[in-house]
Amino acid sequence: MIPDHPRPASPSDLFWSFTWLALQGFGGVLAIVQRELVEKKQWLTLEEFVEDWAVAQILPGPNVVNLSLMIGDRYFGLRGALMALAGILTLPLLVVLTLAALFAGISDVPGVAGALRGMGAVAAGLIAATGIKLIAALKRNVMGRLACAALASITFVAIALARVPLVWVLLGVGGLACAWAYRQLGLVRASERAT
Repeated sequence: MIPDHPRPASPSDLFWSFTWLALQGFGGVLAIVQRELVEKKQWLTLEEFVEDWAVAQILPGPNVVNLSLMIGDRYFGLRGALMALAGILTLPLLVVLTLAALFAGISDVPGVAGALRGMGAVAAGLIAATGIKLIAALKRNVMGRLACAALASITFVAIALARVPLVWVLLGVGGLACAWAYRQLGLVRASERAT
């Protein structure tokens, strides 16, 4: 179902929009994608973005590529999905190949290594800031704020402090989150039937 808010004007609009996203997204695409698609273009609401991003994360492949395919398909079917995919990959691929060729000659320069470390810190800050912005979407999440906060805390402790491998955290905490969401959705459906 196509939502009733602004949408891409054409498949070429998808191509250029995702090209622009990809060219901005070195190291921290989540912040850029959220700002462009939710705040500027308004192709997605914050809640739709959180839901689509969650699906994009569990599919194989890069998150933003998965998201581009989903959005392209939603608005223009297979043609839109292919145009969004081409936009997210074509020009950035050329930029990366050019940078790789240039970087090969200067990779041993200490200033270059320091600049790359600095870019990593900036990307981490962008991701943290976007995570804070996305907290507002939890207001209407069926799991509830407390459950979401508890699951996020358990995930942080398991990965950052206990160093549990990601696959086990995804299976354990992710499975727990799925079970809780399923239970909550069942309660919502039951209350809707009762009224």
